[in-house]
Amino acid sequence: MALEVFHKDETLQMRRKLIGQSCRLFFSHDPVKIVRARGQYLYDENGMQYLDCISNVQHVGHCHPSITQAAAAQMDLLNSNTRFLHDNIVLYADRLAATLPKKLCVFYFVNSGSEANDLALRLARQYTRHQDVIVLDHAYHGHLTSLIDISPYKFRKLEGQKEWVHVAPLPDTYHGIYREDHPDPGQAYADTVKSLIEEAHKKGRKISSFFAESLPSVGGQIIFPTGYCKRVAEYVREAGGVYVADEIQTGFGRVGSHFWAFQLQGEDFCPDIVTMGKPIGNGHPIACVATTEEIAAAFTANGVEYFNTFGGNPVSCAIGLAVLDVLEKEDLGGNAVRVGGHLKQLLLQLQTKHPLIGDVRGVGLFIGMELVKDRASRKPATEEAAHLERIVISTDGPWDSVIKFKPPMCFSIEDAERVSTCIDQILRGWYLHNFYITCVLKSVVVALNNDTDSIINVVTDKIFCFFLKSMFTLFSIFLQDIQQSL
Repeated sequence: MALEVFHKDETLQMRRKLIGQSCRLFFSHDPVKIVRARGQYLYDENGMQYLDCISNVQHVGHCHPSITQAAAAQMDLLNSNTRFLHDNIVLYADRLAATLPKKLCVFYFVNSGSEANDLALRLARQYTRHQDVIVLDHAYHGHLTSLIDISPYKFRKLEGQKEWVHVAPLPDTYHGIYREDHPDPGQAYADTVKSLIEEAHKKGRKISSFFAESLPSVGGQIIFPTGYCKRVAEYVREAGGVYVADEIQTGFGRVGSHFWAFQLQGEDFCPDIVTMGKPIGNGHPIACVATTEEIAAAFTANGVEYFNTFGGNPVSCAIGLAVLDVLEKEDLGGNAVRVGGHLKQLLLQLQTKHPLIGDVRGVGLFIGMELVKDRASRKPATEEAAHLERIVISTDGPWDSVIKFKPPMCFSIEDAERVSTCIDQILRGWYLHNFYITCVLKSVVVALNNDTDSIINVVTDKIFCFFLKSMFTLFSIFLQDIQQSL
């Protein structure tokens, strides 16, 4: 099969004509055309190699041979819906059950994380007979209408907050209302959820669920303070609701030490519903909801059959089984511990050298590096992070100031060191350039007898944008050097 049908410019022109403009591209100023991939590397139409630091969907690596072979073999035998009896769906459900607490033993298979979260919302409401939902600020749970309604990241740009949605503060100990110097931030943030429940009850409303990612991703790679989830679950259950853990971005060993990110909160914490997607199929559309027998029974009792045409089909389940096999055989959870720990240490070392890096946080191969204009005020460096995004990876957080690292799980020690070296070179270059320009500006402004600092602040911000655009070219050369050395 040819890697290209059209020249890049033709593809871009046709996309602009045929595809909705709200479907955006990476590097919109000059989109990258990727024609093949392997492991943690992407290749454009010219053979240029890119190190992928953000594709947590291709969990065990792009085009892993074990995954593609499993898909092809099952596709050659049978693919049908789940009204026919087949071994794959029960084999896969049994394997997933072995990774979860015993009470999470009933599974529903769907096709995407959005479908999984939509179904979780239905399960919670059917079981509790309540309507309202508590979510975290800046949360994102999917693109369906039901999920836009519980995603502050989206609904604040659209029709706003529904009456049945209650937004709790993001438990961010770096930027949030309770920070790392608080004696018990987990309890303090949990109490904000308790207050929301009490306020809802005063209005005659009842809580069906607390809905949260186990580690908020779009919220800025947030690590929950100790005890937060357990206490929130207690408050929500006392109010007659259930705890829904969204593991769509964080599950399947990404945190390294555990298979699921919610397990970081301790063995005495267990959600009532867990949703999973993205990495579950290594790029193939499959997702899942795990819940308790009691919640599943309430859903069945409504008398309405739940049927999903493609959910849990033999091919999807064969791929899911292959992903679990690769995770185990290649010790990718262990790799997340080793490589993620090394990458985090490298970024912490950079933090000691570069004032622009305000915070480094994360676990396993789920890491965030927050850029700030000033460490004392912690003012987010949104514009600066956006330019780094165009060079290395992507950004998240309320101010888009958090550089996120969620690479394929086969990411190596050498990859981590390349990323660190590149970021170091970019930031060192900026400081040298800024120092030179500042000296020149001071000489000019003093000569004109004007307000030096205010003029320099305005001008250097503009220079920074220009400088990082120039650094993109240097980074491309850096990548070419890497490619030649492989």
